[in-house]
Amino acid sequence: MARNRTDIKLEMTTAFMANETFAAVYGFAVGALFSDEFSIVSFENTLFDIISYFNFLLENLFDTHKKEVLDIIEQKMPHRPSWYRFKAKAFQNGFALIADSDKYNNTGFTTEQIEASLIIKYAAVTQSAGQLLIKIASESGGVLSPITAPQKTSFDAYIAEIADCGVKYIVVNNLPDILLLNLQIFRDPLVLDASGMSILSGNFPVEEAILAYMKELPFNGELVLAHLVDKLQQVAGVKIPNIVNAESQIVDLSTGVYLDAQPITVKTVPESGYFTIPNFDNVSYVV
Repeated sequence: MARNRTDIKLEMTTAFMANETFAAVYGFAVGALFSDEFSIVSFENTLFDIISYFNFLLENLFDTHKKEVLDIIEQKMPHRPSWYRFKAKAFQNGFALIADSDKYNNTGFTTEQIEASLIIKYAAVTQSAGQLLIKIASESGGVLSPITAPQKTSFDAYIAEIADCGVKYIVVNNLPDILLLNLQIFRDPLVLDASGMSILSGNFPVEEAILAYMKELPFNGELVLAHLVDKLQQVAGVKIPNIVNAESQIVDLSTGVYLDAQPITVKTVPESGYFTIPNFDNVSYVV
């Protein structure tokens, strides 16, 4: 794990100050504190700042590289949920698989054609009740959405072809879970007006913060109400964000119809893998 810049610099300067040769050249006592002998604008301090920064970047690059390698290894191992997630995102709509394989032959196709065929932008695979739950979603204009019925038919055939024999699975290609929020925002009247609009800039920062929090959630990520409160607490003009009530509506897998709203007490994972917020009608602003 990469160290922070402070720790890297401290390790270097401690070794520097413990070196008898440097102590003799500079005239400081062996083991003295670096900060006591060198000012922050000194050449030596600047040099250690630069070196520690580059070491910090290098260690972070190594960490990133290690994670990428481990992810690739994890994805390449069959019979695991991560492998199915990797293969779900590798689906190419309109392309035929190589006979008796789980791969495509893209010879003769342009990069644009290949990119356009990769319609599964988000996927999550979990195990539940002895079967795999494969959640998928596409994206249009930055908004998550289900793939079309014809695309779903092709995807089902693809998964049936590559799945291990005997593995039970369900493909979830639902409309987003609907998130219904009833919020009471205690506002600073000097910053926000009665409708929640910023007096200074004319935007609606509470609504933007909620949408930003939803955007930060990973696909199939857990919505935690306390984290949403933390996000709202950072909004300029918000004194106290109070979640009066939170509910969600999910789509019935068998009918494709939204079920009645169910309360969210502390946290929840969207059945479809993602949420949508229809409106902010139940957000009230009080002084």
